[in-house]
Amino acid sequence: MKETGRVIRALGGAFTVVTDAGESYTCPAKGILKRNDGRLLVGDEVCLRRSENEKEGVVVSEILPRRNALIRPPLANVSVMVLAMSGAYPAPALTTVDKLLAICAHEDIAPVIAVTKQDIAREEGDRLLSIYKNAGYPVFSVSSTTGEGVAELKDFLKDALADGGIAAFAGASGVGKSTLLTALFPSLALETGTLSEKTERGRHTTRHVELFPFSGGYVADTPGFSLLDFEHFDFFALDDLLESFPDLSSFATGCRYDDCSHTKEEGCAVLAAVSDGRAEESRHATYLELFTILKAKKNTYPKR
Repeated sequence: MKETGRVIRALGGAFTVVTDAGESYTCPAKGILKRNDGRLLVGDEVCLRRSENEKEGVVVSEILPRRNALIRPPLANVSVMVLAMSGAYPAPALTTVDKLLAICAHEDIAPVIAVTKQDIAREEGDRLLSIYKNAGYPVFSVSSTTGEGVAELKDFLKDALADGGIAAFAGASGVGKSTLLTALFPSLALETGTLSEKTERGRHTTRHVELFPFSGGYVADTPGFSLLDFEHFDFFALDDLLESFPDLSSFATGCRYDDCSHTKEEGCAVLAAVSDGRAEESRHATYLELFTILKAKKNTYPKR
């Protein structure tokens, strides 16, 4: 027996795979598929093998070619990423959002911004919506309490996943990501957590990545994140940085110098766009932070 399917859950070395024929197996994987860069991820399309003479029964024997693979959250073959952020507590970390947006651009993932808790933080939420709308991203103003924007976001995802694929949800702990998922997909009955007023941080209610079928594809619930460490993880290289900020790169053709770094040069069209408000200052600030990190890495570990 050799069948193909998709990994929808991974817990304690056991992988739940739904086959193309609609059968579900919870099984182990070959040892080589659990190590290093070749390790098996939720979202992977795989081959299963079964032999009546083997003790293990069904095993994952092969990972099929990937569209992409994320480090945080650990997930493969993502086509859409919904980034949840809040205008209320916890305070929005735009740098974190921008880093994940850059990874989406590099990995060919279509990003969507969902600003939550609009029933309690309208002014700040609208400011965030304006930043990312002006940067060219699809944005949704949502409230899981009042239902604002939930139907519109759900319709967007139905269209995006009509031909298959995976929509992942990510967001810092406490922004209401799991609550939004439950509002969008009540049948999931996801556990939601409370927010500590003292620390303004949410308890991590999602502890593993899991896929749920929706509109011909899947939606993923992922653990909350608070850090995307470009110093210690190789998300992409310095040469890929500008193209990972498409709203900034669109101005770069007007720069005076072909080798412009868009950090301080005279005649830089990107800096001019930031100065006069055509490009968002917060987005460029994240670009500068990543430029510094990636340049240091390039100088420390030169290509051989």
